[in-house]
Amino acid sequence: MIKVRPKRTRQRAAAKAVRRGLSDAAVLEAEVACGHRFKDKALLVTALTHPSAVTAAESLQHANQRLEFLGDRVLNLLIAERLIERRKNETEGDLAPRLNRLVKKGACAEAFRHLGLGVFLLLSDSEVASGGRERESTLGDACEAVIAAIYLDGGLGAARKFVEKAWAPQFTGGPAEMKDPKTLLQEWAQGQGHPLPEYVVTGRSGPDHAPEYEVEVRIAQNGTAAASGPSKRDAERQAAARMLEQLKGTT
Repeated sequence: MIKVRPKRTRQRAAAKAVRRGLSDAAVLEAEVACGHRFKDKALLVTALTHPSAVTAAESLQHANQRLEFLGDRVLNLLIAERLIERRKNETEGDLAPRLNRLVKKGACAEAFRHLGLGVFLLLSDSEVASGGRERESTLGDACEAVIAAIYLDGGLGAARKFVEKAWAPQFTGGPAEMKDPKTLLQEWAQGQGHPLPEYVVTGRSGPDHAPEYEVEVRIAQNGTAAASGPSKRDAERQAAARMLEQLKGTT
């Protein structure tokens, strides 16, 4: 007689198989970036495993997508809770657009980049080649999955701490500052009749799993600004933000 393992046992075995995709050192670094030490590290690995990277264990693909589903709901609750606590005099009509702005896919991707978690994503070679590690939808989905993983592992309080850390720049910025610095810099250049900003990668250091890019942004007749980050996109954003700060002193 063939014995069939219980469903939970099969899921744990599948999770252990995927964990081979991240070294113990990488898992620890990802935990530090998240600000949460996982009791069940397989949850974190599953959250960081893009469906494209799953081949044999199809249940893991579904597990990742289920985490996204749950993480989206947890995030909406936490952001709504924060808005209610911090903006006591605002009406529902005032709070709704703030909520929508902070839970949209772009905001999740921005939070994921802020923590530098993109380097830990497990993606297929084709997904990487097509720019998946920088794609907003991919990063946003992964962020939601990580929120769910933290919630399941440590409860709502742990998920709240993660959101406070990951969304810190977006919480402190005003509506105009919520725009991507690259977008703001481009709008400024166009408004002044200048050519669009030029971004140049001037250096790269660190191991493949945790690279550090150095980028310089240039605008004709307005000098340059440089910054570094865990991805070219993040370094470009930081460089754009520094250029905007420099321009404030000249206007």
